[in-house]
Amino acid sequence: MKIDSDISILSASDVQRQKQIKLVDASQQFEATMLQELLKPMQHGQSSWGEEEKNDDSASDTMSSFGTESIAKAISKGGGFGIARSVVKQITQEHQQHSERKSSGTKV
Repeated sequence: MKIDSDISILSASDVQRQKQIKLVDASQQFEATMLQELLKPMQHGQSSWGEEEKNDDSASDTMSSFGTESIAKAISKGGGFGIARSVVKQITQEHQQHSERKSSGTKV
């Protein structure tokens, strides 16, 4: 196998864009995890006939868990409660402030 020596170097804006994409993805995953915890009690609700469900089937529990996870991820990707947006905003502001202090020579 031959490796080319002319690997293109990413520009600073490309690196920043990739970091921003990773930050948004991590924030959405965080929000989805929180939403999943909020939705878990709905898994063990009541049946449509008003009787409590008694399901000892582990496969059913697993499928229900996957369903809850998928719903939580979809809600988060669609905007969710705004938790991911707030996390991204806060981290971006802190990063900018840190960069400004660093460039001005102020100790961090």
